[in-house]
This record gives sequence, C-alpha cells and structure tokens, in this order.
Amino acid sequence: MKPRLFFLFKFYALLLLIFAFGKLLFMTYNGLEIHQAQGSDVFDVLIHGLPLDCATTGYLIAPLWLGLLLSLWWSFPLGKRLYQIYTAVVATLLALILLADTCLYEFWGIKLDGTIFNYIDSPKGATASVSTGYLIGVTIAFLVFSVLLFFAFRYIATRLQPMPTRIQTKGRGTLVFLLLGGLIFLGIRGGIGKSTANVGMVYYTDNTFLNHAAVNPAFSVISSAFKTKNYSKIHDYFPEEQRAAIFSSLGYNTQSIDSDTLLTMRRPNVLVILMEGCGATFVHAVDPEADPNVTPHLNQLAKEGILFSQCYANSFRTDRGTVCTFSGYPAFPDVSVMKMPSKCEKLSALSGALRQAGYATFFLYGGDINFTNTNGYLMATGYDKTYGDQTFTAEERLTHNWGVTDHITFDRLYQMVTTQPESQPWHIGFLTLASHEPWVVPYDRIPDDKVKNAMAYLDDCIGNFIQRFRQTPQWNNTLIVILPDHGIHYPAELTDVQTRTSHIPLIWTGGAVKEAREISTICNQTDLVATLLGQLGLPHDDFPFSRDVLSKSYTHPSAVHVWSEGIYYMDETGCSVLNLLTKPQSVFKEDPQPSVQRRDAANAFLQTCYDHLGSL
Repeated sequence: MKPRLFFLFKFYALLLLIFAFGKLLFMTYNGLEIHQAQGSDVFDVLIHGLPLDCATTGYLIAPLWLGLLLSLWWSFPLGKRLYQIYTAVVATLLALILLADTCLYEFWGIKLDGTIFNYIDSPKGATASVSTGYLIGVTIAFLVFSVLLFFAFRYIATRLQPMPTRIQTKGRGTLVFLLLGGLIFLGIRGGIGKSTANVGMVYYTDNTFLNHAAVNPAFSVISSAFKTKNYSKIHDYFPEEQRAAIFSSLGYNTQSIDSDTLLTMRRPNVLVILMEGCGATFVHAVDPEADPNVTPHLNQLAKEGILFSQCYANSFRTDRGTVCTFSGYPAFPDVSVMKMPSKCEKLSALSGALRQAGYATFFLYGGDINFTNTNGYLMATGYDKTYGDQTFTAEERLTHNWGVTDHITFDRLYQMVTTQPESQPWHIGFLTLASHEPWVVPYDRIPDDKVKNAMAYLDDCIGNFIQRFRQTPQWNNTLIVILPDHGIHYPAELTDVQTRTSHIPLIWTGGAVKEAREISTICNQTDLVATLLGQLGLPHDDFPFSRDVLSKSYTHPSAVHVWSEGIYYMDETGCSVLNLLTKPQSVFKEDPQPSVQRRDAANAFLQTCYDHLGSL
C-alpha cells in the first residue's frame, strides 16, 4: 500500500510544480516590470495561488485515486496502459492551457477562461494578429512541453506492488484511501468555509496582473466553460433597431445637468452600508405598512437626512445586489455577473471612480469574502484592501451562521473610520450579514418574530454606530449611504410580483449632508453610483445603466426589478410585471391599467442588458 500512497504523493507534488512553473512562465513572458510588479511579488503569487492549484490538482488526481482504491480489491491488467493514456491527455491539455494562457495574455489582457471555446469554430479570427513564425514557435513549444510533461508523469510511475491478498490488509488500505479521498475532496472544494473554490479567492492585491498570475488557468477554463454563453442572443425580443429606439426613449443618459446639491462639500469621505435583506417592509419611514417599532433608528435617520422614498432593488440576491449597488450594473434573471471574473474585470465601480479621484478604498464583510467570487469582484473593481471573516478571531467567526455577527463588525467599522488619515479622503463599503436566515442574533427585543428581531438587531447596531461616530471629528466630513442589497419575502405572502418586496430604503446621512429632504422620485438601486458621483462633480460616463436622479436630465423616472421568473417595469404611469418563463410571454399583473409601452420597455431594457453583458 505504501508505494501506492507514495505514487499519489509524487503525482500531486508534480502537478503543483507544473502549475508553479506555469505561473513563473506567465510572469516572465509577460513582464513583471511592465505591469508595475517586481521579483519580490513572485513568492506572493505562488502562495496566494496555491488554493486553486490544489483544487485543480485534486480534480486531476481523483481518477488515479479511484483506480488505486479499486486495485486493492481487483486486478487491472490494463492499468498501466490506461495510466499512459490518461497522462498523455493530461500532459497535452496542461501544455496547451499553460502556453495559451501565457501567450494570449499580451493580446487579451484577461485570464484564459471558457471564452476560448468561442474561437474553436473560427480559428483564423484568433490568429489573425500574429505572424506565421510566431505560430510555428508556439507550436514547437507546445509539442516540447507536452512531451516533457508526459515523460515526467511516466517517470514517477514506480512499479506498484501486487494487490494485497489478506482481507485485513485490504480493509486497512481501503480506510486509508477513503481518508485520503476526503482530503482530496477538501482541496477540490477549496477548504471548509462556506465558499467553494473560485477564481476570486486568490485575488490579493490591487495589481490586476499579479491577481491574474495567481489564478490557475486550468481551473479558470474549467470553472467558466459551463457559464460561457452568447449573452447577446438571450432574450432577443425585438429587432435591433426597434430595441435601440425603445431603450433610447427610457432616458438612461449619463449626464448630470444642474444637479440639485445635497452635500456641504465636494470630497467627503463616503461610507456605504449595504444592509443584508432589510427592505422597506421593515422601515416605516419608507413603507407606511411597516411596523414602526422594528427599525426606529433607520426611521430617525430617514427623517434627519436625505430619504429616497421611491427606490427599488434591481435583484433578489446579495451577489447581484452588490454589483447593482457598487457598479450601477443591472441584474439578470439567470446570471450572476459577480461569479464571472472576466466580466467583473471590465465593470466600472464606485470604488474605482473614487480611487481615481484620490480616495483610499476599503471593503469590510464579516462573512466569507470569497463566497460567490465577492473578493474577486471587489479587487477587480477598485478596492485597495478587503477585509473578510479571516481578519477576525476564531471565536468571533462563530458568532453567526454566516460568520461574524453585526455588532462586532460595526465595532471594526468604527475603528476603521476613526483611524483613517485626514490627509486623504476615503471610501469604505460595508456589507452586514446577521439579518439573514436563520435569523439568530444576540438580541431579543421582538422575541415573537425572529425575522423582525433580526432586523431590529441590525437597526440597533446602526444606531449605536451612528451615535458613536457622531461624536468624532470625522463625522463632519463624511457622507453615509445606507441601503439594502435586496428585499425579502416578508410578510411571507409577498412575492417578487408585488413591488413591496423590492421597495427599499435609501438614506443619506452624516455631517456632509446639507439638510433633511425627501426625494420621492422613482429610481433604482443602480442609480446610486451616478447620483453620488454627480454630487461629487465626478464623471459617470462609464455607468450606462446608472442615472443621476437629481439631474434635470432625469425626465423619465422608472425602476426595474428582475428575479428568476420575471421582470417588472415601473414608471409614473404604473407597473407591468411579466412572466419570463412562459412561451409566449405572459403577464403576472399590471397596475393600474395594462400598458404596451411598459411591457415593451421591460423587454427592451432586458434585451439591452444582455447585449451589453455579451459585449464585455
């Protein structure tokens, strides 16, 4: 049994060495200095990239592990031949992927992923910009590399001892291999956290090139292959000219013209608190049907600050709502843009715009920040530093099912905002987590309703934070934006068909707010970016789906919400809710009257969104 285990160890180690060599080749060929990196970064790339290397190695070693486990009980006369075939395939694919990733980066500037399959049908388009000599050189390198890998795999295949004959020996061997299989699976999964292995988990710096170097290209290709679609063909509802004409009439301009001024300064610190699930049904200041006793602090902040009372969430999940909030980018019924690293890297974001304007940028979350590629998205879109649950103690990480409960993270937030240097403005994004199933919080003000109680706990945390922050000198120079990532189905009879579900509070407070106001214009969560940048006098041309709702150019107030089954379009004439799953398309409801214009607007908007996603 020992030779079998030693063989697996050698195969595992060899694969890790191959992936390390691939990273060195990638960085050397594409140039560290060209990408503002240096030799000392190489070690960091290798260390941070190790989790995805282990995950990919686990996938590749799993068939061998299974074969050796079965060989404890049954003989395989063709085992050696099967091993040679398998390693020949692996050697060929690894050589192809590692070289393609290295060579294509200088042309594409993105990590190799599933989009490579789009060129299989038209290889001429993929090679049109390179010379024949270049292609010959790459082909020779591929052949040499694949042969070397094949013989390396062959070299480590030591002669295995015959399978054991004693039942006890077979039993012990089986137990050892099953335990080993558990470790392999753990590596494939990416650890024991809530997140599974994803590209974003190895992002560790604001240098995109180094993040790309840390990503295992084989993992990137495999993980994205099943997500790659021709998005421009999805929801192809109207002919192009008609789609363009309808969308143009919806007023998604990117101009700030004589925007109403809400702030006392042009460069305040900007804190965005993204509340988990706390929709308008818990905030009486926004929804008159809501219980006023649940969130008294939010109600008071809405009264003292600026309340956008007719704001609606674009989506129904945190990963989508985060992108909507910070990138001003729309949500989709069946696609999470956050989970698509190659798309995330092309998104603009509030953090990037503020960093370009001289802000220091940070993001805080008490949960697993690698979940749904959150960290990858945040690092790709302009955050200098992100802080997840691993920056808290082990004891603190056990205070909630999703990680660190809110009063602890609000304490960390307070430390962050009060210790930033005064010489540079800062932006901090903060995502809460305790107001989420299973609704278990260290708070019992509303014991007969655990959902309301969880929201009350969040409200209490916000109130305590604001009270403390108000006493500091930083308060006068800070704008605090408070909104949720999405609403929830509460009361339980609410669904996404009802607009109450997606109605959300959007509150601006802090010392940088000039005076209390209510803005009752219909708008979306995605409009935050353009509206905020407009207040700062910063351009927002890179946010085509975000509107400055305070601008005189905002002449067609509207809101869109999508979920897995449907979409609604709301404007000042009413709301139309469409069922996207039926063919032909049907209508859930329309209030107060049916409207062809609203239905066409919903379809043209969604078609435009998919077209834009396809172009990224």
